[in-house]
Amino acid sequence: MVDFHTHILPGVDDGAKTSEEAIKLFKEAKMAGFDKIILTSHYMEDYFKVEVLERKKIYEELKSLIESQNINLKIFMGNEIFITENIINLLKNNKICTQNNTNYVLFELPFNIKPINIIDAIYEMQQHKLIPILAHPERYAYFYDEPDIFYELVDKGVLLQANFGSFIGQYGKRAKIMAEKLLTSNLIQVLGSDVHRPDTIYKKIPEILDVLADLVGIDKVNQLTEINPNLILENKRIDVENYYPIKFKFKEKIIMKKSKS
Repeated sequence: MVDFHTHILPGVDDGAKTSEEAIKLFKEAKMAGFDKIILTSHYMEDYFKVEVLERKKIYEELKSLIESQNINLKIFMGNEIFITENIINLLKNNKICTQNNTNYVLFELPFNIKPINIIDAIYEMQQHKLIPILAHPERYAYFYDEPDIFYELVDKGVLLQANFGSFIGQYGKRAKIMAEKLLTSNLIQVLGSDVHRPDTIYKKIPEILDVLADLVGIDKVNQLTEINPNLILENKRIDVENYYPIKFKFKEKIIMKKSKS
């Protein structure tokens, strides 16, 4: 499998702090069934700002450590970019990078305040032949009352990446319900761990894979964890399938309206 979203590159964001911690995470990932990892460090202007050249040095050191310890994993450079209309300039100035130097860009939104520039930022990326991928859409509470936004985003060519942990309630009941609805409505194209620390999500991956298989079947799980992320790594096109309307049951509607999970 491919882990599409991680914070393992050490010392650059709120993820792994040391190379030793990163190596522990790689070993956990391998045990969980991953053989490829994309290192999607945060980039947030004025906060997490470690640029590509500095991160690449750390990346090369990690590759050597992986080889010296005979960990059979392939790692790739990426970024999780906090939404900004400045993405193109950041790319041109080598401050951020796409997923494995492809046309695919992983971006995130603020969790508590709905940004007004989502469509503008998406349009700017697409004008430069980039394919936007929205990280963990199930976690943005301001979308819970307007799930139609996800149809609009997918119709505009945005791909959606859900977090494995959402499906077992790692981020609360509402995120779990939304993740399930997005998945079963065929709106998710790829999955990632969003791992930050050892002894957390990787040990729960077998349990989560069973949950996912019960929801959509093993073939769909394979598509989201192997086929689609490998197509992205190879800079190939993903054909987005038809999606279905999101429908909440009565009890789910009550939970989704609550201010706290």
